[in-house]
Amino acid sequence: MKNTLGDLNNHLFAQLERLSDEDVKGEQLTEELERADGVSKIATRIIQNANLVLSAQKFYDDKDRLNVDAKKPKMLEG
Repeated sequence: MKNTLGDLNNHLFAQLERLSDEDVKGEQLTEELERADGVSKIATRIIQNANLVLSAQKFYDDKDRLNVDAKKPKMLEG
């Protein structure tokens, strides 16, 4: 399993396609909606985490301008 934001985007579009399938009805649709809700919640957390990492990287990149002896967060090291 890959773990990139591009992969997340692909998963979200695949979920959208499953929800758009007009042949999915009744209990199967209910199950798919529950799955979509779970995927959406996890995706939101992943995106929030990516935004936090991006903000931290921007701060780190800007440390010289701020004259701060900033240490790069471990999460950004690789």
